[in-house]
Amino acid sequence: MECCGPAHRGQPPASAEALMRARYSAYAREDDAYVLASWHPDSRPSELAPDAGLTWVRLDVLGSSGGGLFDAEGTVEFRAHYLDQGQPGELYERSRFVRHDGRWVYWGPVLEHGGLAHIWPV
Repeated sequence: MECCGPAHRGQPPASAEALMRARYSAYAREDDAYVLASWHPDSRPSELAPDAGLTWVRLDVLGSSGGGLFDAEGTVEFRAHYLDQGQPGELYERSRFVRHDGRWVYWGPVLEHGGLAHIWPV
């Protein structure tokens, strides 16, 4: 998570994927302020509900499109691994990122086939 330290200290990530990684590490560190600050104000919840007993253990970025230096939007597909009360599980999402005030922010999951992000035990 050292790679995300500059983002957590205020340096904007240069790409949507870099923001995804910084958000994941913020979730893992329980840094709700960063998670909320990196969320687009039009789609951001007013607060986060902590998941007691949930420990994030690994992030696999499966792919991305757009989200670079000259892009206005991008998507990042990922699988985040966690332990819930000691039981392993995964969160899969294809996330949409947009530029807002010159910075990358998370918009929300890309809705495909009428579904949302998928969470399941492994």
